[in-house]
Amino acid sequence: AFRAYLDVGLARTTTGAKIFGALKGAVDGGIDIPHSTKRFPGYDAEEKHFDSEVHRKHIFGLHVAEYMKNLADEDEDAFKRQFSQYIKAGVNADAVEELYKKAHAAIRADPEHKPIVKDRSKVAKKRFNPKKLTLEQRKERVAAKKKEVLEQIQGEAE
Repeated sequence: AFRAYLDVGLARTTTGAKIFGALKGAVDGGIDIPHSTKRFPGYDAEEKHFDSEVHRKHIFGLHVAEYMKNLADEDEDAFKRQFSQYIKAGVNADAVEELYKKAHAAIRADPEHKPIVKDRSKVAKKRFNPKKLTLEQRKERVAAKKKEVLEQIQGEAE
């Protein structure tokens, strides 16, 4: 097997951090990475026991599904606000695990990353810098302003 070492760099190594999700994915993919299960979700530090079922729930998004159910029962507005894209896509709490299974199957079928190409032609610029004026244009502008001020002064004097 291929042996590799995980360099987390400046990432925080707290229990359940995303870096350990990447580690778990690499290990499950067959790469030999020396590691401990202490930082995976499901490890109980007091009992010094790793519960793989809790970790499985995190891999398949069941903790999110549980939260969706609780939030839907407690506060409907907050649920609609937080999970609006799920609702728009027709994903409910019971379909989350199936969604992750399909995603994992699709990744196994074709692991090559394909960047999403977005149509940027519709995006309008929000800010424009004013076009620079030539020296001649600036002088004409100053002359016009002087003329306007002089006309105002003469209008008040009459």
